Formats: sequence, structure tokens, C-alpha cells
Amino acid sequence: MVSGLTVAEIRKLAGSRAGLDEDFLHALACDKRAGVAEIYRRLKRDENKMAAEAEHLQKLYIYENSLIAQGHSPVAGVDEAGRGPLAGPVVAAAVILPPVADLALAGLNDSKKLNPSKRAELAARIKKVALAWSAGMSTVEEIFNENIHAASLTAMRRAVLKLKIRPAYLLVDGYRISRLELPQLALTGGDGLSASVAAASILAKVLRDRLMDFYHVQYPQYGFNRHKGYATPEHLAALERYGPCPLHRAGYRPVKNCGSRQKCEG
Repeated sequence: MVSGLTVAEIRKLAGSRAGLDEDFLHALACDKRAGVAEIYRRLKRDENKMAAEAEHLQKLYIYENSLIAQGHSPVAGVDEAGRGPLAGPVVAAAVILPPVADLALAGLNDSKKLNPSKRAELAARIKKVALAWSAGMSTVEEIFNENIHAASLTAMRRAVLKLKIRPAYLLVDGYRISRLELPQLALTGGDGLSASVAAASILAKVLRDRLMDFYHVQYPQYGFNRHKGYATPEHLAALERYGPCPLHRAGYRPVKNCGSRQKCEG
């Protein structure tokens, strides 16, 4: 099957993924050429990786599958990003994924375990695959007036209410969302346990990071594009030098310790 092909031709065929059935792989395994053996090893590595990804995705669908089997469909996952920073809003996302695991979501995981480029790539894929998704936000003023926990729940509630498809059940990372008349299950570490919560965590993180990049243009002295508002040494030094700006959370101790906003507003 492959004996009449050059190594370059086989490599091109393998790269196109056309005709890569078991017979083709068996023929590669039997070919004695070193170049063909390397192509075969690479294809088997890719095959094993995809099988592992499929298994991982199936595990992430355990909660969704259980709820759907009980008649609760569709299921939405909800998570937020930005509880800990000293500056910027808290952003939440709600996502309804297809009821069957889609390999387009290969690599889906807790957003904190992914690098920025992988998060952005997955966010684009999630938006294409999702049956519905939405985002909600709580402002710095709301965080100050309500406290961060209440503001986070407000952001998540807003995200859920903006979904174009009404969910039958919610899977929520961490805490139940108050003042929301929908059945829900709060999962500790839900972004590592549920596919839809993981998807929501990725969208929330990517959306918030982009907001902080935008705010960096307004207040470049703080370096928001690098630390996204978290209490890094760079950020703390900028706070000490310039004082807080309107994006800083006035109720947070490092911000309160830096005094008025006159330095950056004046």
C-alpha cells in the first residue's frame, strides 16, 4: 500500500490525514524505512493523545450526563474571573455546551491551568461549539458596595439571565447563585470537574483579560496588560508611586493604604 510511495509522499499524506485507516497504519508499521517508522510513531502519538483527550472530555461530562439523564436539559455551566485582583471588574460567563462531548473542545480544562494563548484558542472554539453563551460583569463600584462575594454572584446571575436559551439546570463553580429561580448545583473546583463550568471559566478569564488590556490604554502606568490587576510587585510599586485610579477596588487593603486617587486623576 505504501511501498510504492516515497517518504516525502507518505509524510504529505499523513499530514493531510486523508486515508489514515488501520490498514494504512499497519502498512507503515511494516515498512522498514527509518523515515516511515518516524512518521508511524508520530501518528500513533497523535492517536493516543486524541484518545486520552476523548477520555478526559467524557470524564468532564459526568455531571452534565447525569443531569440530562434525569431530564434536566439543557445544562449551563457558570463561573467567574477576577475575585482576587486589586483592580478591575469581576466578569462571569455562562455556557451551554452540546449534550455530547465534541473533540473540538480537546484541551478543555480549568482556565488557571492554561496559558493565555491556549485559553484564547479554546475560547474561540467554545463560542463556535456552544449552543449558547453569555457574559455578565460587576463593576468596581458594585464590588465596593456589595463586597466581592456578592458582586461575583451578581455577575454570574447576569450572565445566566442573558443566555438566549433558558437552562433547565445550572452547574456553578463554588457557590450557589442567590436570587435566581433555577435549580443548581454548586461544585467546589467545578472548573476541573465539569465541561460546561470549565468552558465558562475560560470565557470569563479571556473576556476579563481583554478588558484589562483595554484599561491599560487608559492607565498605562499600572501595567494592567501584564498583571490584569493582581497584586504583583510591579502593580504594588505603581500603586505606591501613582496612587489608585478609578479602576482600583477602594475596599481592598493595599489600595486603601495608598491614599487618594489625586495622583493619577489630577
